[in-house]
Amino acid sequence: MTRVRLLVFNAALGVLDYRVPEGMRIEPGNVVIAPLGPRQILGIAWEPERLNAKEVPSEKLRSVLEVLPVPPLPAPLRRLIEWTADYYCAPLWAVARMALGSMAALRGGGTVTEYRLTGQEPARLTPQRAAALDALQGEQGTIRELAELAGVSEAVLRGMVGAGLVEAVTVDLDRPYPRADPAHAAPHLSALQQEAADLFVRAVDDGGFAPFLLDGVTGSGKTEVYFEAVAEALKRGRQVLVLLPEIALTENFLRRFEARFGVPPILWHSSLKSSERRRAWRAIVQGSAQVVVGARSALFLPYARLGLVVVDEAHEVSFKQDDGVRYNARDVAVMRAKVEGLPVILASATPALESMQLADAGIYRRVELTDRFGGARLPAISVVDLRSEVPPPGKWLAPRLVDEMRARLERGEQSLLFLNRRGYAPLTLCRTCGYRFQCPNCTAWLVEHRFSGRLACHHCGHETPVPEACPECGAADCLVACGPGVERIADEVAELFPEARVATVTSDTMNNPERIGTFVAAAEAGAIDVIVGTQLVTKGYHFPELTLVGVVDADLGLDGGDLRAAERTFQQIAQVSGRAGRGEKPGEVLIQTRHPEAAVIAALASADRDAFYAAEIEARREAGAPPFGRWAAIIVSSEDQAEALAAARAIGGCAPDLPDVLILGPAPAPLALLRGRYRFRLLVAARRSAEVQKVLRGWLDPLEFPRGVRVAIDVDPYSFV
Repeated sequence: MTRVRLLVFNAALGVLDYRVPEGMRIEPGNVVIAPLGPRQILGIAWEPERLNAKEVPSEKLRSVLEVLPVPPLPAPLRRLIEWTADYYCAPLWAVARMALGSMAALRGGGTVTEYRLTGQEPARLTPQRAAALDALQGEQGTIRELAELAGVSEAVLRGMVGAGLVEAVTVDLDRPYPRADPAHAAPHLSALQQEAADLFVRAVDDGGFAPFLLDGVTGSGKTEVYFEAVAEALKRGRQVLVLLPEIALTENFLRRFEARFGVPPILWHSSLKSSERRRAWRAIVQGSAQVVVGARSALFLPYARLGLVVVDEAHEVSFKQDDGVRYNARDVAVMRAKVEGLPVILASATPALESMQLADAGIYRRVELTDRFGGARLPAISVVDLRSEVPPPGKWLAPRLVDEMRARLERGEQSLLFLNRRGYAPLTLCRTCGYRFQCPNCTAWLVEHRFSGRLACHHCGHETPVPEACPECGAADCLVACGPGVERIADEVAELFPEARVATVTSDTMNNPERIGTFVAAAEAGAIDVIVGTQLVTKGYHFPELTLVGVVDADLGLDGGDLRAAERTFQQIAQVSGRAGRGEKPGEVLIQTRHPEAAVIAALASADRDAFYAAEIEARREAGAPPFGRWAAIIVSSEDQAEALAAARAIGGCAPDLPDVLILGPAPAPLALLRGRYRFRLLVAARRSAEVQKVLRGWLDPLEFPRGVRVAIDVDPYSFV
């Protein structure tokens, strides 16, 4: 009789020992089914010396029931899971769960019944069936998935099956993906691009851990360069992982990838249908998935033959997970490359300050692309001082920006207006009594969305129709929208230029790949004159006729009040500026601001990125802030405000007194109420020499809290709300 130690997905238990039945073979990494009381639970076999567990006599052990028919999680992946849990002070089981991205895939292949439109045209249609026909063109999935996609009940779709409008099809869950061809459409690279590509290709050939920072100006062809490393990995039969910060960038990337390699890559993100996730996961673990393009969670999948990792737009803050396991996918990607022994490429036009510092220290090898591809020039950048160039009353676009937009319309060129604020207005109030519409679940104002006619909270999702009268004083026609969102800017453009074709691009209007694809195709075809958008349009897009970018409010990001506010503002504006003049025609950028003297605005206007980074690095060095110090946040929350405060004070009251660690707080979080929970924060600021994780565990592990209290640890925090 032998015994096995299992990592189980139960927060209260974590690790349990079991008996291995005679004739059953279990090795570390195997995924198994085991009994727990009357239930059956999932577990992963782990090296017993690496996990602590309560010792149980052998005669009391229960037997493992089944070893699931999937390859064991490889040892390097198990080491990555351990490192991530240790570094981010997260439960090991919570990190390991991300490796099992599709529970359905663990049972093996087989077939599943899906449904699709037959193409028949009915004589009469109910409104629900008509809506389903419009929404499901080209779609295929289970009845439940199609019902969610179409926004109708499952009964409506089953009725359409009976009427012959929808048909069932049998789908092989393990059908192979088309094979990418590394020689399909080899690009013509400039001398500088070829030099960088050759460096990456050699790194793939040589194998071994090799971290690169691909630092190229917007439009310099970074994607085409790292595609050559992808091609080399494919030639050698290795798998490639490309991480993108947002699903919104996927559609554009897919087209570029397919043009280069002949077929699209394999996608991995939260919006995939269950059958797609199952198929992708099994191809990944079997090694037949060649190139996987995905969001953060793709990082922990059990690749059979991983040979290269690429993190595109590596500066993006959305690579940092803000709930659950609070990890930074950029940093964990580098660690995965290290434990696997393979190259990793971080690509960005505006690298994170931490990445720049690591490159300056020689830990990353910096590869620069200083020129745009094809002779295109970087845009000219000017500052519009809103204190002297004042927009008309009730308007938000300065006269100079309006004049430049008019000139572009007359020449048949495109303009882009950037404002990183969704909706119509960030605040609605009553002019009679001053009542302000606030979210009942969060310390946040409700944002008016005129496209949908609703007031919405962007933190918890609460929505309510815009009332006809003030709920406080009852006055009618008294509600005033304060401040601009992109919808309000789009209305101003439509009023100024009634003939202009305007597209509003936000996560509200572009909430699926099909809509994004339609927008991109229209912009490339010249069917859009003015694009008004949020950060969704700041990166990844190439519109040759777009020659003007207007930043409506450059000061907005500087109000964040946190460590990276200036850095984020610089990155966003530099990225959106890079959309201008990417074709043969020169580009121009106008930055509207009330603080032209601010260091970040001055650096953007003078195109002196290096001076900005140098000043930021020196400021952080003096403050002992990351990357020269270590920060961690402790977030205490409860539905009961007094309970949350008491728990936060208890934590603060037993804070360790250490010479290289400073503990601030507790204090109410800037968003003191979020999703119905009251929140308090403590900040741990430590020198690089401090073992922050050890300090946190020794401090917090012995403490006990009421059931309703949650205590979250955020190592290397990006969000300070």
